Amino acid sequence: MSVYTTIEQNELDAFLLNYSIGDLIDYTGISDGIENTNYFVNTTQGQYVLTIFEELSAKELPYFLDLMAFLAEHEVPSAHPIEDNNGDFLRTLKNKPAALVVRLKGKGIKDVNSEQCKALGANLGKLHSVSDQFTEHRDNPRGPHWWHDMSEKLDNHLSSEERELLDAEMSFQMQHRRDKLPMGVIHADLFRDNALFEDNTLTGIIDFYYACNDVQLYDLAITVNDWCSSTDGSLDSTRVSAMLGTYKQKRPLLDEEIQAWPMMLRAAALRFWLSRLHDKHFPKEGEMTHIKDPDVFKDILIDRINNADKYLKLIS
Repeated sequence: MSVYTTIEQNELDAFLLNYSIGDLIDYTGISDGIENTNYFVNTTQGQYVLTIFEELSAKELPYFLDLMAFLAEHEVPSAHPIEDNNGDFLRTLKNKPAALVVRLKGKGIKDVNSEQCKALGANLGKLHSVSDQFTEHRDNPRGPHWWHDMSEKLDNHLSSEERELLDAEMSFQMQHRRDKLPMGVIHADLFRDNALFEDNTLTGIIDFYYACNDVQLYDLAITVNDWCSSTDGSLDSTRVSAMLGTYKQKRPLLDEEIQAWPMMLRAAALRFWLSRLHDKHFPKEGEMTHIKDPDVFKDILIDRINNADKYLKLIS
């Protein structure tokens, strides 16, 4: 995603000798996103994405790479990792963990329509359903404990209005239990730039490096908050209905989940408001970086608080 680690052609040539994917033609850094270094890599045998992991350790990474392979093999559109000549998905480049995956067709979208929401909802529902068979486990590193840590870290960087909103929402969320709702593998970051489309056809779900085991309704709320929000932060009912309708065809929701929906929309907004505040006030150095506006999710959070009853009707 953002380019923090610069590589030279001779370094990439040497790295690719560990794979049976032909010779390097060219490579280009990818500027979108904020966590890892990514390059498009074209060889004589195909097109790939090279990821150099800036924060995740080699010990953590098998979960994500195995999950991506599992989903691709279970007909959820995901970029399958490439095995090296030893049969491993993970290698080292410039003293950092690195992996190659198949480059999928399509591109991310900015202006979302209801047909695209239908396609994404169906595939997210399928992802949640088939991942019951995935046996590996990873706790969510950005769950409520992380919210608390970020709240404290940001203490001297917030306006009085932001502090008041954050404290009130933290108090609200801590009063509601999440552990009684269905849990499983979640993507945890399924924003518009993490799904690829050709027109209205979903060609790939990418960037699984926040994936973990958590409440599946929370994953749906994260996705709806990004894909179905208007510029003022409110939810577009047509897009919401389109996404929820196809999702529920693949994984029907329990009554408890329906009642928890407004709370989950707020939790999802809180998580990304906090992460964007952190990235704004504690930026990471990099050759190409992209910091996203935290006020987008502040506005979304305020809207979800003010319109809880309205949004409950959309899922009922």
